[in-house]
Amino acid sequence: MGRRLARLLVVLVAFAVSGVLAGVVWHALWTPPSGVYYHDEWVIDAAGAPQDVGGTALYVVVGLVAGLVVGFAVTLTSRRDEMLVLAAVAVGSGVAGALMAITGHALGPPDPRPLAAGQKDFTAADADLRVEGTSPYVAYPAGALSAATASFLLLNGPRRRDPENRFEAEPDE
Repeated sequence: MGRRLARLLVVLVAFAVSGVLAGVVWHALWTPPSGVYYHDEWVIDAAGAPQDVGGTALYVVVGLVAGLVVGFAVTLTSRRDEMLVLAAVAVGSGVAGALMAITGHALGPPDPRPLAAGQKDFTAADADLRVEGTSPYVAYPAGALSAATASFLLLNGPRRRDPENRFEAEPDE
């Protein structure tokens, strides 16, 4: 049981670290949308509108790629206990997606909307880095679970029954 717990913890830590790193990458690739304060509100300007959508789209791309890479890597290093590892990938990739969003948001500029009251009209301010909606959060887990499942199905090799009636991978010769 000790090895199983260690394997589970390694997978979870790998995803947590990768989520933070993916948040740094997301922030580094992102261009903040520009806007202005007008009548105590922050309004995105014409030049900033494409970048506003681009932040969420970039989150999906970075999260999907990171999920694929980490999902494949952890399953290559964990060739036994597939169901346990797959469950850890599901949980870990969800945590990684959340950590990615938190890290990227923390590295970006503050949300200009709460700061709008009392600002002089037409004062420029960049938007914060955020994910719009909830559906983009499935990108990281989708990539990780796809890679993990493909890895287990395609790379584990043929199985046979052992005398104790358990399934195990064929030994390498």
